[in-house]
Parts: sequence; C-alpha cells; structure tokens
Amino acid sequence: IVLNSIVGIKGLVPTVAAIKAGKKIALANKETIVASGGMVMKLAKEYGAEIIPVDSEHSAVFQCLQGTPKGSLDKIILTASGGPFFNKKKSELKEVTVKEALKHPNWSMGGKITIDCATLMNKALEVIEAAYLFDVNVDNIEVVVHRESVIHSMVELKDGSVLAQLGVPDMKIPIQYALTYPEREESGVKRLSLMEYGNLSFFKPDYDTFECLKAGREALRRGGLYPCLVNGANEKAVELFLDGRIKFTDIGEVVMGVLELTVGGELTLENILNTDKLAKEYVEKRLI
Repeated sequence: IVLNSIVGIKGLVPTVAAIKAGKKIALANKETIVASGGMVMKLAKEYGAEIIPVDSEHSAVFQCLQGTPKGSLDKIILTASGGPFFNKKKSELKEVTVKEALKHPNWSMGGKITIDCATLMNKALEVIEAAYLFDVNVDNIEVVVHRESVIHSMVELKDGSVLAQLGVPDMKIPIQYALTYPEREESGVKRLSLMEYGNLSFFKPDYDTFECLKAGREALRRGGLYPCLVNGANEKAVELFLDGRIKFTDIGEVVMGVLELTVGGELTLENILNTDKLAKEYVEKRLI
C-alpha cells in the first residue's frame, strides 16, 4: 500500500509511479486526480492498481457505495464546513489576515489545505475529484454547507434513498479504512453522540463570494486540462497569500480569471505539468 498525502501537484508523479508498480493506493492527494483530468483513473484501470480515497468526503462516498449495485448512484452530496468565513460577503474579506484564514472551525490541517477550506477551493477540488473517482457528471454533484462536519458526505441512489456516513471530525477513520479496506478495525476515536450535537445544520454555498467553487465547477464542465489550470493558479495564489504578498480575495479572482486562457491537447503527464506551469506564470504576471 502506498499512502500519498503530498500537498499539491507534486503528488502526481509519485502516484503514477505507484500505479505502474501495481500498488494499492490510499490517496489523500486530491490534486493528483484533479490535475490529471482522469488520466490517473485510466492508468489505474490499465495497471490494475486500486485507488482508495482518504479525504473524509470521498471516503464517505466510497463507504456509502459499498454493497450498492453498479449503476445505482444518482447524485453525490459533498458536505463542506464553510470554513472560518461562513456567511461573510466578499467585501468583508478584503483585509483578511493569514492568521484569520488559518482558523478552521473543525479540522486541524496544513497551511495550504486550510486556506483552500477558507476560500472553498478545497470543495472545488473535491467536486472535480469526485467526478473522476466515481464517474459522475458535474450536474450530479451537489455541495452542501454543513457546519458541524458530522455528516462527511452522502449519496443519493436512483430509488431516492440517501445514504450518509457520519462520525466525529477525526481523520483517523478514513485513513484507517483506506489501509484496512475492506476490513474495519478498532480506531480509538471518540464515538459520535448526536444528542451532544442536538442539531445538524445545512446551507447553500455562496458561489458569488467564494469564486473558487464556481471556477472549479466551470473547469470540470470544460474538462480536459482546465481542472489542472485552476488547480495550478490556486496553488500559486495560496503560496503568495501565505507569504503575505497578495490579499485573500485575490485568490478567488485569479482562480476564476485563469479560465480566460485556452488550453488543449491530450492528457499526458508532460501536458499536465506544462499547463500547471502556465497557470502559475499567469498568476505571477497578474498579481506581482
């Protein structure tokens, strides 16, 4: 088993190497699937490599689909915490500091992923990843803001049944499940008590304020190298924000703006890496 938790597109080449070695892959590096536009999934099929998602949302979908007949999936419902700026408008986010953006309400993560949660880019990447992992259309993936992070994601089946995977916000469960699948072992995590929570809340995401989410869906609609393009722009913009060189709102604007570029060609490793470079150069020219 190879567990890939490298942050960013740097995780792509190791994933491809693990696939070609015929390994079972526990994948926490969502950019591998996002940037490759499905190339990785095709390679996995070709080499007989199994990919088990580690992200809590995709692990939840994967778990919900165990035992369901092939072709019965109708819709994926990805839950999002909403990050630290839930209910804020774009005008209120212009002077957000790095320290404020790193205050995630439910999860403890690295800097890049935490900023992605604050901009909802993390959810944009997850929409793209879900489309390729589970072979569904963008119109069959819904994002719901769920502040408590108890329901990790849901699936709606063709008969109207909705299955959900619940648990306390603790990454030990999805990491362990990827490593022990299909077996389940004692994890040592705190057990979920719904009575402690009392209520679970659900809201529509604000696509106007959180432009990254809008850009991710548009990139998925276009397909090809466009998901790689928005991923590359976001990686560079987050790097600049963490270095204190741009504003928080610049991230969404430049991730949406990179879609002005035209990219084409086959989904090869070379083209993917070149598109990533193009996106990062675009961000540097526009913001620096």
